Amino acid sequence: MTQTTSGEAGIERSDFGSTPEGKTVELYTLSNRRGMTAKIMTYGALLTELHTPDRAGQIGDVVLGFDNLEQYLKGHPFFGAIAGRFANRIAGGKFTLDGVEYTLAVNNGPNSLHGGKKGFDKQVWLSDPSVTAGGDP
Repeated sequence: MTQTTSGEAGIERSDFGSTPEGKTVELYTLSNRRGMTAKIMTYGALLTELHTPDRAGQIGDVVLGFDNLEQYLKGHPFFGAIAGRFANRIAGGKFTLDGVEYTLAVNNGPNSLHGGKKGFDKQVWLSDPSVTAGGDP
């Protein structure tokens, strides 16, 4: 993993907390030479921050998010989330594919929303950071 200083490309890893089940959650900060910085945590592969320059060169965070893992664990409106195994709602928590009816876990009234009760946004992902030959993460 590459440690960075201002103006350099690289990846930094830091601890971001742990889940109630005791799984460690890491936060990765990816930086490029153009001033962009993205922070992504292994819980849900959630994008927590994205700092980018505007047309005047002023850098600002352009995504909604929280400052700590506990706030994400309490529930959120899918800030920076990977929606999976599907995005949006499946009405009634059921669908038919090739003549076979499937029943899903419901978590939005009678519907299944964004992957159900434990979608991709609620998993702790394994990470293997790398920097490309060009130097950007």
